[in-house]
Amino acid sequence: MRAVLFDAYGRLPAVTEVADPAPGREGAVIRVEATGLCRSDWHGWAGHDLDIALPHVPGHEFAGVVEAVGEGVTGWKPGDRVTAPFVCACGRCALCAAGEQQVCEFQTQPGFTHWGSFAEYVRVDAADTNLVAVPADLDFTAAAGLGCRFATAYRAVVARGAVRPGEWVAVHGCGGVGLSAVMIAVAGGARVVAVDVSPVALALAERFGAEVCVDAADGDAAEAVRAATGGGAQVSLDALGSAGTCASSLLSLRRRGRHVQVGLLPSAAGDPVLPMERVIAYELDVLGGHGMAAHAYPEMMALVASGRLRPQDLVTSTIGLDEAPAALAGMGSRPGAGVTVITPNS
Repeated sequence: MRAVLFDAYGRLPAVTEVADPAPGREGAVIRVEATGLCRSDWHGWAGHDLDIALPHVPGHEFAGVVEAVGEGVTGWKPGDRVTAPFVCACGRCALCAAGEQQVCEFQTQPGFTHWGSFAEYVRVDAADTNLVAVPADLDFTAAAGLGCRFATAYRAVVARGAVRPGEWVAVHGCGGVGLSAVMIAVAGGARVVAVDVSPVALALAERFGAEVCVDAADGDAAEAVRAATGGGAQVSLDALGSAGTCASSLLSLRRRGRHVQVGLLPSAAGDPVLPMERVIAYELDVLGGHGMAAHAYPEMMALVASGRLRPQDLVTSTIGLDEAPAALAGMGSRPGAGVTVITPNS
């Protein structure tokens, strides 16, 4: 198969031919129809996750068609339209038994623990635990983000942030995850403040329902959020993942507010310095969000089917596999607006 491969961190990947993956006894191979270009992929390519074995094929949020299954798979067959959470759980441990597959201790992650979806085919382990059906009326470019950014944002807003109608929600960083969070919070009846340095990203956030847009390049974003919301947001998300946006998110909150950390904070940059005195004085909740288990998808998929959530509106660019290496390498210096989707088999 053709795949995007890099053999050194930070070196421009190449599109080359590699061996097709094979399903394990309980796994599946998916023909990749669409795969999102995500900042997490860039972190892996840049060397921020040194557990990645080289050479490597990145890519972790995808949608496609089941090509083959192992003899132990009972719920899926070739031809099924599917996606999968970026956290593929083992299905057997105590956390999985408790329904917490998104933090499975024995998880695998295509694009990180093994070769990913910037390729014509990708392997998914524990298929009966991890595959999610994609309805026929949802195209693959829209469905690709359901494996990571959209589902991650959904759980961060709905389950971790526990956003209620009428509450103010601040979203720091309006890339794919952030714009998804804006859309989801608005659909839930929240009032949203979008924060970014890109006028294009803020324009998209406004299009998706943000009531207030704050240009973080103009000054103190946290102060601007507090002013716009009459004292601070009830919920704030760092959807980018930097020391600055993390601290700003916490400082955007009113008393008893909830901060949800969604964007990855690269370990190479060290642990961020957080305003813990504010956390204590305001009794803030500091929460993490790490994807969403496959069994939790039906609620979100029902909202997509009803039209209340429209992940397809987030896709602003579609590229082929040959364009993917440059697009991946460019994410660190030229972050785009909206979501770019790669179509490996087009």
